[in-house]
Amino acid sequence: MVTKEVELNMQKSVEASQRNFNTIRTGRANTSLLDRLTVEYYGADTPLKSLATISTPDSQTIAIQPFDLSSLALIEKAISISDLGFTPNNDGKLIRINIPPLTEERRKQFCKLASKYAEEAKIALRNIRRDAIEKIKVLEKASELSEDQSRDQQDSIQKLTDKYINEIEQNLSKKEEEILKV
Repeated sequence: MVTKEVELNMQKSVEASQRNFNTIRTGRANTSLLDRLTVEYYGADTPLKSLATISTPDSQTIAIQPFDLSSLALIEKAISISDLGFTPNNDGKLIRINIPPLTEERRKQFCKLASKYAEEAKIALRNIRRDAIEKIKVLEKASELSEDQSRDQQDSIQKLTDKYINEIEQNLSKKEEEILKV
């Protein structure tokens, strides 16, 4: 009963870590690099995805085609002031971002960032495990679970935690491999 809920929460944590990994750039252009970017549009922070079509015409370029041409300058400004380090090129209808090749130093920084995201995800998994085990112990004290049932559920929760931590480790190693690939 508790393990189904725990597994669902752990899956969500792994998915969130994967979304974070997708925002880290590798040597290739990828539209997910702009997933977190918001543009101040009519006084509200609006996700870039809601304002424009984002595509990758080749491996070194991201093209942004706004739905409303009046938002072109706002999108360009948001990209310029973001921490992404990109310089947008505006031709009046389309914004192009050239993705320069990564330096060795920059690749190492991105690997550290990926490790940080993985560690945050592991902490989230451990917090889910801790909360679930506390719930089980409360049920055991209330005599709703026997000692054996309690121990079995705690073991299964630990196995789930190990499984999902391993999955995060695998995702991290794949991402580091992509980042370091020249």
